[in-house]
Amino acid sequence: MRVLLVGAGGVGTAVTRIAARRDFLTHMVVADYDLGRAEAAVAALGERGDRFGARRLDASDEDAVRRALTEERCDVLLNATDPRFVMPLFRAALAAGAHYLDMAMSLSVPHASRPYEECGVKLGDEQFALAGRWEEAGRLALVGMGVEPGLSDVFARYAADELFDDIEEVGVRDGANLAVEGYEFAPSFSIWTTLEECLNPPVVYEEDRGWFTTALFSEPEVFDFPEGIGPVECVNVEHEEVLLVPRWVDARRVTFKYGLGADFIARLKTLHELGLAATAPVTVPGGDGRPVRVSPRDVVAACLPDPATLGDRMTGKTCAGTWVKGTKDGAPREVYLYHVVDNQWSMREYGSQAVVWQTAVNPVIALELLATGAWTGRGVLGPEALPPRPFLDLLGAYGSPWGLREEG
Repeated sequence: MRVLLVGAGGVGTAVTRIAARRDFLTHMVVADYDLGRAEAAVAALGERGDRFGARRLDASDEDAVRRALTEERCDVLLNATDPRFVMPLFRAALAAGAHYLDMAMSLSVPHASRPYEECGVKLGDEQFALAGRWEEAGRLALVGMGVEPGLSDVFARYAADELFDDIEEVGVRDGANLAVEGYEFAPSFSIWTTLEECLNPPVVYEEDRGWFTTALFSEPEVFDFPEGIGPVECVNVEHEEVLLVPRWVDARRVTFKYGLGADFIARLKTLHELGLAATAPVTVPGGDGRPVRVSPRDVVAACLPDPATLGDRMTGKTCAGTWVKGTKDGAPREVYLYHVVDNQWSMREYGSQAVVWQTAVNPVIALELLATGAWTGRGVLGPEALPPRPFLDLLGAYGSPWGLREEG
């Protein structure tokens, strides 16, 4: 399998370190707007980097991406950029006749007049609108194939197939006890993406209502996370699982709650209230006194440390998981299927901090399943559209097994 990896940031670099240890990969082209960053990702692989190459590529340039796919004879495009670049990469892969994977879906647009009651453009709507063209082309666009979304969706499908006869609710619950020495505020993942998902109206699915939105940080609950992480307050945020799971899994309710903590929520609210989370450019004086246009959110991201560089200062664990409530053989049942990564382990084994490593391992597993034929499909599919057992078995083979905890 020949892969064009677009994006050599923290997650993209972790992808190369994981994929370099697997035999299914014939060649991976690591592409980034910053050629030096792509070259550094390849150079860091040492003797394992003989199947990797670096290339400069602008993810917003559809024609350039299409040409790169063709020139490099790539079978699949793996998108490791932020969600702003989903659609140009998605369309370029379709035009080039390549398969496509991403870890976050096309962006939403809040409802114009009732943003906290009704959905406007939902996450992934732009991609699903092109599903027919992908089917006609006989190609697969596997969307939302990171950890959340991604592994969390695989868990939902596994629960439906093997653990439950009837599902009342699928609730993705994410929490951590990570700390970064020397920083008062240092998000462990892209602040651009974090602001997008946390400050957009949260989405909930209910069988009798369909998809709808709620107030920011709604329905707080304390969830007890496994392997020593402990209780963390979680709140509703916008996330792809709520848009994906109901398409393939019968559940009367689907939610996503993120363990943010009161301090983090307060900082997000402040950024929102000051207009610093906005993406629309504003005019400010440049260094030479001339006006320049900049996005406030890009400024915030530039002022914060790169999450990929924080691993040496970070301690603790991160947990991604799916809580499911329903019945089995006529009896009530609740389970939490989860995956925990210890930052000390991921830094020691791969040189990648826990959050980016946990995100990166899942699309690599998906690529291997596609390469071996264990997963096949056409059109625009989420992870829950494919059999979960091969994925979960391979996750253990990658040295990072998942867990199941009976609740109640």
